[in-house]
Amino acid sequence: MKPDAPIAKKADTVLQEHGHTRTDPYFWMRLSDEQKNAENADEHTKEVLAYLNEENHYTSKIMAHTERLQTKLYEEIVRRIKQTDESVPYLSKGYWYYTRYEEGGEYPVYCRKKGSLEADEEVMMNVNQMAEGYSYYAAYPAGITMDNKILAIAEDTLSRRIYTIRFKNLETGTFLKDSIENTDGGGAWANDNKTFFYGVKHPVTLLPEKVYRHKLGEDTKSDSLVYHEADDTFYTYVYKTKSDKYIVIGSSSTLVNDYRILRADDPNGTFKRFIPRDPQAHEYSISHFQNKFYVMTNRDAPNFRLMEVDEDNTSEENWKEVIAHREDVLLEDIELFDNHMVLEERKNGLINLRIINQTTGNEHYLDFGEPVYTAYSSTNAEFNTKILRFRYTSMTTPNSTFDYDMETRERTLLKQQEVVGGHNPEDYITERLWAVARDGLEIPISIVYKKGFQKDGKSPLLQYGYGSYGNTINATFRSDRLSLLDRGFAFAIAHIRGGQMMGRQWYEEGKMFKKINTFNDFIDCSKFLIEEHYTSKAHLYAYGGSAGGLLMGAIVNIAPELYNGVLAAVPFVDVVSTMWDESIPLTTGEFDEWGNPKNVESYEYMLSYSPYDNVAEQDYPNMLVTTGLFDSQVQYWEPAKWVAKLRDKKTDDNLLILNTDMETGHGGASGRFKQYKTTALQYAFLMDLESMNE
Repeated sequence: MKPDAPIAKKADTVLQEHGHTRTDPYFWMRLSDEQKNAENADEHTKEVLAYLNEENHYTSKIMAHTERLQTKLYEEIVRRIKQTDESVPYLSKGYWYYTRYEEGGEYPVYCRKKGSLEADEEVMMNVNQMAEGYSYYAAYPAGITMDNKILAIAEDTLSRRIYTIRFKNLETGTFLKDSIENTDGGGAWANDNKTFFYGVKHPVTLLPEKVYRHKLGEDTKSDSLVYHEADDTFYTYVYKTKSDKYIVIGSSSTLVNDYRILRADDPNGTFKRFIPRDPQAHEYSISHFQNKFYVMTNRDAPNFRLMEVDEDNTSEENWKEVIAHREDVLLEDIELFDNHMVLEERKNGLINLRIINQTTGNEHYLDFGEPVYTAYSSTNAEFNTKILRFRYTSMTTPNSTFDYDMETRERTLLKQQEVVGGHNPEDYITERLWAVARDGLEIPISIVYKKGFQKDGKSPLLQYGYGSYGNTINATFRSDRLSLLDRGFAFAIAHIRGGQMMGRQWYEEGKMFKKINTFNDFIDCSKFLIEEHYTSKAHLYAYGGSAGGLLMGAIVNIAPELYNGVLAAVPFVDVVSTMWDESIPLTTGEFDEWGNPKNVESYEYMLSYSPYDNVAEQDYPNMLVTTGLFDSQVQYWEPAKWVAKLRDKKTDDNLLILNTDMETGHGGASGRFKQYKTTALQYAFLMDLESMNE
């Protein structure tokens, strides 16, 4: 007998905007960060936490019969991961850097060796030791001084991506007294080995808005403010060019980039604007090389083109074209060496690596030989080399690291991700499919399944999608996915509009007032997979997280009959209320993605698809919703309110469960293995719907 589901109390909050009234019965579920962290919780806080815990208890009871399966899945997934693993070392300023994992260790150990891989190992950070005593812990290197002696370390102990930066003397192994709180986790060292530039977040919105200059040994309270981004639709950051010649402060919104540069040999100098900020729309990035900058720009070039300009006179009128704009090729990135340039270009949805000899002008492309794959430049810290390090993967091929001689064209495999217990790519098939959307455009789908998979409409299929921010979801390998494939599931990625799989226009056609295309594309891909007998409505499942969770919320409102089950992870589902509240982290910086609801046209359009606002009295699929109490990107109350409203409105008896991690945020549990507890729960949910118990 199924246990009774929690019934959230209703306490109507009336929201009036543009003469329109919305009534939100679950607005009361909101807690501030101070309330969540309070030692002496008030009655409201206790009530909210009690409700979330009640939902968690209900989820545990509903899924109790799958506990053995969850344990089996978790152990199976973790068993495939090599316990004592090590990254491929890379060379930087005379040291070989690498990361390794120890037997049973949840966290990485960051190491280096001086001059040679035969030299003694120097442990810079053993994150396993640093994480002791914390329920959540994340840390990584944030930069090393030019003399290789001082390491900046970024630490997050709350899972809200608010970092404290500390400094470690790598010669003595001791930490300096300097400690900088509330940073964005990034930074850049000047060439004097003692000046560190870092970004600070707004205390409420968590938007990175200021850049400070700190000198080692001085009180951080006296750090100099070198830049304040006053426009709250932008976020700011600081980094150092690969050439080590410039410190760069960047400010970015959805449609505009803006940069200020300072010679790294002059840390007390004044940052100079690269070009005036365009108030409308201009996206570009800069890379320094010898005595010039390369500029990748979308000025009069939707798919971007490459320009160059003298470092001492960067005005836009001085830019000279190096690579022209192409209608069918999206220029995504460049990597610079002293004699070569490597371009990452996307054509027909696939990344191509284009090698150009800057002396002779000769060029060629790397050939990868699979129908669906992902390739990209990896860690290339040195200028003076003819070796390109790149990564390659596909839905059947584990992540592989190669060194490529750009002159001899010799390719050397340095490492391929080991799947403990064995993995034969030949046992699996990957395809690139094309679904025709309702407006006639062809939507690419990447799909993988194990040999023997029958296209008779009776097999289960998990369809994944994202479709926002121009973020392209590439076809990659995941060893945890084998637990689905080996049990007869197919896994498909719908490369829907809102990403940039098919070029910049793919993104433009899936944002703002065209956001509906994102949802329609996913639904049309689902219909295609059903029509082609890869699956059927009884065996089709959908999965998306964050903005992909918005996608899940929209499709279950629009076409719930297509899916037997849905996984919605940290879903952004209360679009209008979140985008109206500028105190919520990330809101103001995303007006160009979703719209500003204070504009009546944007309000009405967002309201037309906002999942929470469009929950209806209708049947819904089986659903598992996951979130984290300390999520700074999608606040926990969005999925909590959504589940409460769905439970009140839906007319079916299908499963609807909410699992809130009371210790983590947007990215889930920290650590190497803990994250797979949630994966095991999700997989068990799907398999149980397929009557699989092994």
